[in-house]
Amino acid sequence: MTTKFDHKTNSISFPLQVNRLPARGQTVLIELDEKNRNELAERHDLVSVKNYYAELLAKPWKREGVRISGTLSAEIEQTCVVTLEPMISRIETEVSGIFIPEGSRIGRHDIEGGEIVVEAEGDDIPEAFTGDSVNVGHLVEEFFALEIDPYPRKPGASVPAPKNKETEEQEGSGPLYEQLKKLQNRH
Repeated sequence: MTTKFDHKTNSISFPLQVNRLPARGQTVLIELDEKNRNELAERHDLVSVKNYYAELLAKPWKREGVRISGTLSAEIEQTCVVTLEPMISRIETEVSGIFIPEGSRIGRHDIEGGEIVVEAEGDDIPEAFTGDSVNVGHLVEEFFALEIDPYPRKPGASVPAPKNKETEEQEGSGPLYEQLKKLQNRH
């Protein structure tokens, strides 16, 4: 199977045929080439994606569905929000998802009065798929996106402490500062 960037959905495409999964499961390996890593970096506003590797196991789940679980390892380059210098970050995360065919009885929530019971620490609600394949690449990319630090900071980088009030008053100038000073003096 080939991994590629699907421009229609703006995500990694790695379709896995699930209607003939062996009972013990099937191993799925995803490793992106340079072109796909560059597209992934652009999509997620990263400087670059140095490597991206997922090792997963797809197993049948409740006769019709499929459970996918495994790990994702990636190395990304981001820009530090404090120093604006490039920095390398590692992503190591567990990936899991349950998929059922669209229209499956397992996915019908109206069977027990229309209520869905979701446990905070329990499994997610299964996602529906059409046809005979699941896009495993999209699942892995979702977990990748959740692990990206939106405000990366180099170790030891810190924002300068605010100046004290006396220093601010001495350095204040300009028309806005003068108007605020007048208002402050009225009270």
